[in-house]
Amino acid sequence: MSKRLSFPDLILRETDDYIFINKPPLISTLEDRSSPVNMLSIAREYDDGAQVCHRLDKETSGVLVIARNPEAYRHMSLQLQERKVEKVYHAVVSGLQEYKDKVVEAPIRKNSSGGVNIDFREGKEAVTRFDTMKVFRSTTLVECRPLTGRMHQIRIHLAWLKSPILSDHSYGGEDFYLSSVKRRFNIKKGEEEQPLIKRIALHAESIGFETEKGEKLKVQAPYPKDFRVLVSQLSKNR
Repeated sequence: MSKRLSFPDLILRETDDYIFINKPPLISTLEDRSSPVNMLSIAREYDDGAQVCHRLDKETSGVLVIARNPEAYRHMSLQLQERKVEKVYHAVVSGLQEYKDKVVEAPIRKNSSGGVNIDFREGKEAVTRFDTMKVFRSTTLVECRPLTGRMHQIRIHLAWLKSPILSDHSYGGEDFYLSSVKRRFNIKKGEEEQPLIKRIALHAESIGFETEKGEKLKVQAPYPKDFRVLVSQLSKNR
C-alpha cells in the first residue's frame, strides 16, 4: 500500500462490483510521467482486479468509480457511452452568475498543447448544464452536469460563458485572494499572501447509475479541506 495515501480512508462505498472513492486533488487518475503516484496503482494494491471506469483531471477532487471485475467495467463503460450516468460537479467561478438550467452545446476539439478548444466545425459534441447554487461577493458556486464526457468539458464550457473556474489558468481562471473580499485581513510582515485555493476549484460531488443487477446507485463525495475552506470563507465574506 502506498505510504502517501491510505486507500481505505478514501472509500465512500464498496460493493461486490465497484469501489467508490473520494479522489484527493493533485493525484492523477492514471499513470502520469510527472507523478509516481496515481489512483489506479494505489487501487490495485487494495484489489488487484481494479480498473478505473472514468477519469478526473489531476487537480479535480471528488467521487471516482473503480470496477472490481471485467464485467462491472464493461457495464459501466456501456452506461457512460449511452449517457445513463448522472455526474454532478461543483465549481467556484469568477463573477456573479445567475444560471438556471443553462445548457451549453459547444463542440470540443483537442489542441496540440494538451488542452481543448471550442470548435463548431471539427469539434466533437459536448453538452453541459449549469445551475447557480450560491452567489458571493465576486464569485459564484455553480452546479455542473456534463451530459457528454469530453476532456476538460466543464472547464472550457465555463470559460466559454466568461465565467472561468478559479485558479484554472489554462482557461482564463485567476487565483483568488481572501484579501479581495475580507475587510480585516492581516498578513505577517515579510510574508506574501497565498491564493485561497492552489488548484482548479472543481469537485466531482456525486455520481449515479444503474448496476447490471438493476440496483440504482448514487454516491456523494464531501468536499476536501481546501474546497471546503474556500466555500466557507466566501460565504462568511459575502
